[in-house]
Amino acid sequence: MARNKYPEETINQILTVALNLFIQKGYEQTSVQDIINELGGLTKGAIYHHFKSKEEILQAVIGHMFKGVDEMLSGVRDDNGLNGLEKLRKISRVSLDNPAQNEMASAAPNLLRNPKILAAQIENIFEKAIPVYILPIIEQGVRDGSIRTDYPRELSEVLLILTNLWLNPAVIQASPEAMLRKVRFFHEILKGLGLELFDEQMFQRYEELFRLSAREVSIDN
Repeated sequence: MARNKYPEETINQILTVALNLFIQKGYEQTSVQDIINELGGLTKGAIYHHFKSKEEILQAVIGHMFKGVDEMLSGVRDDNGLNGLEKLRKISRVSLDNPAQNEMASAAPNLLRNPKILAAQIENIFEKAIPVYILPIIEQGVRDGSIRTDYPRELSEVLLILTNLWLNPAVIQASPEAMLRKVRFFHEILKGLGLELFDEQMFQRYEELFRLSAREVSIDN
């Protein structure tokens, strides 16, 4: 690949290749040279012109992964036409429908073997997703009466921990049937808290993602 005269395009290509390698081989097993080899024609000097280290590449990869998610979450959070519960429902729907979900399911990463990426995801949940997006929505729901809880912060943490880790086949691998049972059980838990977030269309979408992930794991093995 010839050096791109547009730095942003070059950076995006580096990050895309790096993410694929981190998922396939693991962060620790991927070298900067591996990334260069996949870019074909880009020199090590060109890589280090944009990134000082592999660690810096990882940080940029994580930011790249969450960029679209941040835009989506802020758009829902700031929608004045929805109450708190409606915002949570919308976030649940659009998060599942995000094309990036298909990409991750197709890649079938095992994040337990990629602790750097998993740790970055958990850090993003607690330092950004919960306090900046989900907690304000739940607090709005408490104020407008659409959500009833005396524990808004704890509820926001449970929601994101379970959906992003416990219901994530990249973290806890299981059959599509077992994963879907977990989703339906989670739905029952939320109903007990007065939160009706999921509908049958969302169950079908979960099943689609679980089966896509399971198929990729089977092919790789």
